[in-house]
Amino acid sequence: MTYILDDYAILSPLRSRNNWLKLAIVAFGILVGVSASSPLVPFTIALCMSFATIYFGRIPVKFYLQILSVPSGFVLVSIIVIAFFFGEGVDIFSFSLFGYTLGVNPEGLNMALLILARTFGGMSCLFFLSLTTPVIELFAVLKKAKLPDSFVEIAMMMYRYIFVFLDVAMGVKYAQTVRLGYRDFRTSFRSMVMLGTNLFIRSWEQGEKLYLAMNSRCYDGKLIMYDEKRPVKMPEILLTGAYFTIVITVFWFTRGMSLI
Repeated sequence: MTYILDDYAILSPLRSRNNWLKLAIVAFGILVGVSASSPLVPFTIALCMSFATIYFGRIPVKFYLQILSVPSGFVLVSIIVIAFFFGEGVDIFSFSLFGYTLGVNPEGLNMALLILARTFGGMSCLFFLSLTTPVIELFAVLKKAKLPDSFVEIAMMMYRYIFVFLDVAMGVKYAQTVRLGYRDFRTSFRSMVMLGTNLFIRSWEQGEKLYLAMNSRCYDGKLIMYDEKRPVKMPEILLTGAYFTIVITVFWFTRGMSLI
């Protein structure tokens, strides 16, 4: 709870940059990475976005690697399954397990590498945005983009109360722990049920308090959001143009290219 993504985004030097430019960079990276047929393109995007996040965004390398390792466990399992069970061709290597022969062929290995590269490319783009732009500013951008007010405001409230309920849940769980509420499976199950019940009641109470607070402040169905004007400067245009040029060049020269 001490260090969340918004904490780093608020302190990041890139917070003061134009949000629309950052969204364009992220959207470009995701779309090109998904469209590429070679793993080199998403890997290039991942390297560029990671460099921008760490160097320009002043994000600690250790923290960045920690959050990047979260999806790594899921994608590693996926690419192992794809490498062994998808594709056709002569096996690069194979082995027997419980009477079954498992092998990896070039097509399956290329598919696995492509999925791995796309995952890291997309995640690096999303982490660039989330570590350099506070969520409240993204809501202002969504509202300016003419999304329905009800959608934006409900999303804002949901995001705000995620941390309120996490704080309540951690406090209740700590109180249960010091009272030996998790000493065995039976008491742990009972404590978890009580924790869920308590959170439901607290959420109901918080909703009532929020409704009364908003009505007492003459809430008319629309929340006003502050959107600071941040002009795009020439160095930002040059760096963005260089990034687009590198990615498009790699995309063009690696069409149909496979690593194996």
